[in-house]
Amino acid sequence: MPTLAITNFNIVCATMGGFITLFGLVSYLFKERLFLSEALISLLAGVTFSPHAANFVKPLDYAGGEQANLDAITLYFSRLVLGVQLVLAGVQLPSKYLFRERKSLALLLGPGMTVMWLSSSLLVWAMVPNLPFLHALAIGACVTPTDPVLSNSIVKGKFADKNIPKDLQKIIIAESGANDGLGYPFLFLALYLIKYTGDGGAGQSGGAGLAIGLWFGETWGYTILLSVVYGAVIGWLAKELLHFCEERKFVDRESFLVFAITLALFIVGTCGMIGSDDVLACFIAGNVFTIDDWFRLETLDDSLQPTIDMLLNLSVFMWFGAVCPWASFVANDIIPIYRLIFLGILILLFRRVPVVYAMHWKIQQIEQKQQALFVGFFGPIGVSAVFYLYISVDFLAGITVDGVVREDAARLSETIMVVVWFLSICSIIVHGLSVPLGKLGYQLPRTFSNAVSRDTDEPEPFHIPHPTELALRHRHRSRGRGSGSGNVSGTVSPGQRTPQRPVFRIGGSVIKAQKSSGASSPVGREGRKGLWGGDGGDIGLRPLEVGEAVMGGQERGETGTGGQERVVQTGGGEK
Repeated sequence: MPTLAITNFNIVCATMGGFITLFGLVSYLFKERLFLSEALISLLAGVTFSPHAANFVKPLDYAGGEQANLDAITLYFSRLVLGVQLVLAGVQLPSKYLFRERKSLALLLGPGMTVMWLSSSLLVWAMVPNLPFLHALAIGACVTPTDPVLSNSIVKGKFADKNIPKDLQKIIIAESGANDGLGYPFLFLALYLIKYTGDGGAGQSGGAGLAIGLWFGETWGYTILLSVVYGAVIGWLAKELLHFCEERKFVDRESFLVFAITLALFIVGTCGMIGSDDVLACFIAGNVFTIDDWFRLETLDDSLQPTIDMLLNLSVFMWFGAVCPWASFVANDIIPIYRLIFLGILILLFRRVPVVYAMHWKIQQIEQKQQALFVGFFGPIGVSAVFYLYISVDFLAGITVDGVVREDAARLSETIMVVVWFLSICSIIVHGLSVPLGKLGYQLPRTFSNAVSRDTDEPEPFHIPHPTELALRHRHRSRGRGSGSGNVSGTVSPGQRTPQRPVFRIGGSVIKAQKSSGASSPVGREGRKGLWGGDGGDIGLRPLEVGEAVMGGQERGETGTGGQERVVQTGGGEK
């Protein structure tokens, strides 16, 4: 007997496959016509299918009912997506881009990130009641890096091609790729100080001195510098090996195209095993891998990498929509919902905009104040913030006293979960809607203004005449001149307006020419036919050439866009 197998695996495959398939059918409409980001759409889909709504996708069941396992799955999923995204971000930058633009990047990654960290921390400290400043520094560090996944929705597509200069697109990609990995020093400075000085350093020994030593040694030395060296070495070796094998025809096209993605997986796995910064290593490896621009140019028109990228983006934001603690935004003893909303607004306005605007005159890619405001506002919070959130939760779980998580660490875990998740959701929604709302706000006043001015002052709507209408106009003009009559059809009185724009007839003719025996011209003196097969009378028109202009209120000497003169035949001779 056939039986239904409604298992979690089957439900997840059907749900995710069905959503991505349906989204693919209207993806161009949503992304290139409505300018909606795929991150926002997949986040909403994740919420719809989650236990908060339809209950098709049950993340906690997949984690064996353990919240710690669910947190680990979300952390690893975020690492995977960031690793692939950052290798691809490094690959798409031109040769030696990080070195050539080191001054601009140094400003954005040095003082820029520092001010973003401090301003975010101050806002969190001001809005969350009874929050120690060290805890605010840890939360601010999570939302400091700009997200490369959400940045891609801004610097790619039709809107970016039309409105964002290429140099500006590249500096946004480079900054979002580099500052993801450089979030570790800001985060672990606060976490080490909390561990060794918070709550009187209960359960820990060493104090602030040990915390600063670990920050310099482990965070800067082992995590940051080692990841840079490791990424550079792996990227260079991968480039040389691929060159060697491709020159000898050892590599087929499919393996060649997927090489960057498999390189990302290798780096994420090996860096994870040694405990270094796999996110930064992936970005550095991508840059070194294309330091000669060979692989980037070879895969410039390839669609495999963007396809994998899209699948990962849709999947991770669906997962975020399903695992996000939506209920805790309202029901928590940490921060009221109205303060949380106000905090989200303040973070979006003051986390990044002031510092980028203040420095923009020293960043050569930002040439105008409007561009500075754009770059400052579009520094989204997304996958990288969730990644650092779960890095923090994992670290805080290790701060124990007698085998139990210390009270201040447990409190920070709850706070960081609520605040960082909410700020990430705010950024996904606001930045996902900013472009369509901005275009709507720009076009509505213009549309209204045009409608009002047309009713009061504009000429009548422009009309492209039919060939029959054109011939009749010239017939009436010719007869009017011969009879000496005044204002007849086809003539223009001083009070009347004439269209000032030319009419173009491409690839056709006003009246089909009919050859007569013994006639050398397309339209003979005798036997000319009219529009309906009768006698053409005293008016004949030669075929209209491509690009030739016909002015409704003029007779002869008209010059089209192609520089040819419009000639009207009257009485059998050319005038």
